[in-house]
Amino acid sequence: MSHSPLISASRFHQRWLGAAPGRAAKLAQLAQLPLAKLDFARFLAQEAAQDGAAPLPPARAMRRLRNLLVAALIERDLDGRADLAEVVGAMTGFADFAIRTLLDGLMAEAVAAHGTPMGHESGLPQRMLVLAMGKQGGGELNVSSDIDLIFVYPEDGDTLASGPQQRPLSNHEFFTRLGKKLIAALSEITEDGFTFRVDMALRPNGASGPLVASLNMVEQYLIVQGREWERYAWVKARAVSGAAADIAALDAIVRPFVFRRYLDFGVIDAIRNMHGQIRAEVDRQERLHPERSNNVKLGRGGIREIEFLAQVFQLIRGGRDAALRERSTRATLRVLADKSLLTPSIVEQLLASYTFLRNLEHRLQYLDDAQTHTLPANEADRLTVARMMGLPDTAALLARLEEHRAFVAGQFDAMFSDKSAAADGNAEPQAGNDCADPDNRDAIEARLVALGYSEAAAAARRLLATWQAPRLQTMPEASRNRLAALVNAALPLIADYAPRSGPGDQLTTLGRLLDFFEAIARRSAYLSLLTEYPHTLERVVRMVCASGWAATFLTQHPILLDELLDARIRNEVPDPAALALQLQQQLGGAAGDTERQMDILRELHHAQLFHWLAQDLAGDLSVEKLADYLSRLADTIVAATIQAAWQALATRHRDVPKFAVIAYGKLGGKELGYVSDLDVIFLFDDDDQDAPGLYAKLAQRFITWMTSHTSAGILFDVDIALRPDGASGMLVSSVQAFERYQANSAWVWEHQALTRARFCAGDAAIGERFEQIREDVLRRERPQDGPLRQEVLAMRLKMRDAHPPRPGLFDLKQDPGGMIDIEFIVQFLVLQHAARHPQLTANAGNIALLRICGELGLIDAALAARAADAYRALRKLQHQMRLQGQDLARVEPAQVQMHTDSVRQLWLATFGDNVA
Repeated sequence: MSHSPLISASRFHQRWLGAAPGRAAKLAQLAQLPLAKLDFARFLAQEAAQDGAAPLPPARAMRRLRNLLVAALIERDLDGRADLAEVVGAMTGFADFAIRTLLDGLMAEAVAAHGTPMGHESGLPQRMLVLAMGKQGGGELNVSSDIDLIFVYPEDGDTLASGPQQRPLSNHEFFTRLGKKLIAALSEITEDGFTFRVDMALRPNGASGPLVASLNMVEQYLIVQGREWERYAWVKARAVSGAAADIAALDAIVRPFVFRRYLDFGVIDAIRNMHGQIRAEVDRQERLHPERSNNVKLGRGGIREIEFLAQVFQLIRGGRDAALRERSTRATLRVLADKSLLTPSIVEQLLASYTFLRNLEHRLQYLDDAQTHTLPANEADRLTVARMMGLPDTAALLARLEEHRAFVAGQFDAMFSDKSAAADGNAEPQAGNDCADPDNRDAIEARLVALGYSEAAAAARRLLATWQAPRLQTMPEASRNRLAALVNAALPLIADYAPRSGPGDQLTTLGRLLDFFEAIARRSAYLSLLTEYPHTLERVVRMVCASGWAATFLTQHPILLDELLDARIRNEVPDPAALALQLQQQLGGAAGDTERQMDILRELHHAQLFHWLAQDLAGDLSVEKLADYLSRLADTIVAATIQAAWQALATRHRDVPKFAVIAYGKLGGKELGYVSDLDVIFLFDDDDQDAPGLYAKLAQRFITWMTSHTSAGILFDVDIALRPDGASGMLVSSVQAFERYQANSAWVWEHQALTRARFCAGDAAIGERFEQIREDVLRRERPQDGPLRQEVLAMRLKMRDAHPPRPGLFDLKQDPGGMIDIEFIVQFLVLQHAARHPQLTANAGNIALLRICGELGLIDAALAARAADAYRALRKLQHQMRLQGQDLARVEPAQVQMHTDSVRQLWLATFGDNVA
């Protein structure tokens, strides 16, 4: 059989094929098949069979099958019939098969000699877990690669001998012997070659550690001695053998070591240092052996740098996002694009570079079946490799190689370059901590003066007070230096941004920022984030300068720093369906872990809220649009909480509860603010005898999930005072009981509240029933001269007495002419006129309802428009004051005189000279 010149250029292929005449037919048969999912057992049996002779031992047959497979891959790859995925998939699949097959045979022999190893605690038979690390673990094994393995057994104990010829051993000795025999079976070189070279250096304590370790030993090692580079290695760990329960137990041990529950930006520096050591060794080898230059794996811009780029995101975020726990480099890169952690164009180019470099690596190994990663020293072999890559000559190969390496190196530097030496262009070098030195107050004040601080002496005192705080004084020196560098970088930013707002803002902003730094000072991951991404520090300064509330929120939830990293904070329209699906997936992944589920809800809510806060501070959101976004988000959170809380109930009589949450107040009117309470009631429609008690438990659990303080903070305060009969009423009501109450017992103020009520989450059929009840109540005929007017006025007077006007300042919400007056006017108009004008029952918000009332002639249209403008302006002003951390929104009366005059005029036109 003739082959193309490219295939014939593989010396391994020619040597192997020419060594025995019968191999050509076997190779021709195998090379016709896609090899990634080959039935290795069938072909192993063929290799083991010998005409008229005893079958070959499994280890020898495995070596022969390995050579056959590599020869077939060479043919298919160089003929263009196999891509990278097939090559690495076939090699990985064969390695897994070889390990399992040889291990099973050796295990049977060992049990026959020594008995079955039994767990001391469980009393169960023990099986060895073989962990594939590196490229085999990631499903991307080379054609001529060693395999990195770790051997683990579940628990200590002894073998249970069943006959006099068996010699009992401890489990540790049993599995140590088994491991040694497996290594020999895989890697011993005979006339048939070898199956795989085996490297055990990644096991706990490396070459100085025991060959096998129990689960308990692995756990103790990772907790006490596990090093940063080992996290990188264990990302790809994959069990090739072992019982499912034991594999799950090992995964539970390894996952928290590899994937931290917080955002671990400190890993950037750790990988930077590890990469530096690798590069130093490669440079040393290239100086000693110039012919070994152009290392496509470990060299500049090589395969390892792409792997680091993918895995740094895994180590930073994998603890919070299970999608980032992929073992494959290619799969991980695609996830990074899906999650906008890298742009799709960058990921596409990285994948192209990875494919080029891996294909080149394989062609280097095709020459002699050698584990090499460097271009050949002689020109003839270089030309052969170039042509195997589809390129005309060596110069073209080197040019294409340099193109890919330059791109990869650029991306690597963008991620891993050391940014701690100096901040961004607005800051001075950070070598001297002259603004964070408690012994150099004069220098601090002098620098602040030079930066343009109007209150330099007070700012210097504030800086020194922070730096001398006990919690900062006891920090590790590295963290203190990093914090000092961040302070020095922030000072000119504050001087630049703060004066735009007014006098004293520099000192205020500095105080807010230092409070934030004090809160995160002992969390090295956050210091690392701000150091590694200097533009994030600039965004933090802008935010704390713009809003005291934002500064407090970020200080309480510093994990939100991650949201400031890149362009993911953008003017995006919320997608409730996508958000609900994301929540469902994350909550489902934490099923059974209530604390984690509660944190997931908080983290997602805070992150979304923070996105809109950034847009809000940039002036990209109106108050109305922000309120709508926040209300939609609350609906999604409420729905997800109900679903998760129901699943967490130990006893429940149905999979989906016939239960609904009804929103009142700001959530009901879709006017939610950043820190608004949720005014809700709970309804059910279920005839089961246990339903009232179960739904009461669900409501209680819902309130707990919403209001509890966890490590991630709080979701919402919940107010249930609007339920039927208020504090003396049942926590949950049947739909029928709610309907009777609204028809026969509810007060007028409760009907007022219904004007801003709506179905929020839960059973849609109950939501439809509620909306019908609401419509019936609001459209009830109410005489013009009936008691409605006096009851509405009486309730307004009661509220006025509870919040009497204070001299000097105007309360935007409570005082006459404020927002409450507008809301009462609208509620009265709806109740009085909805019987004849059904469009008034639409839950459209006060501004839209004022316009409708004007169009219907119920009030003067021009006055209605002015009142609507007033409501919009007062809400915006209240919102701005809340952003500055003011709980009570009070202003100089003259500031809002025009708006309050319009409200008072509308009040007089509606109620006459009553109360107002």
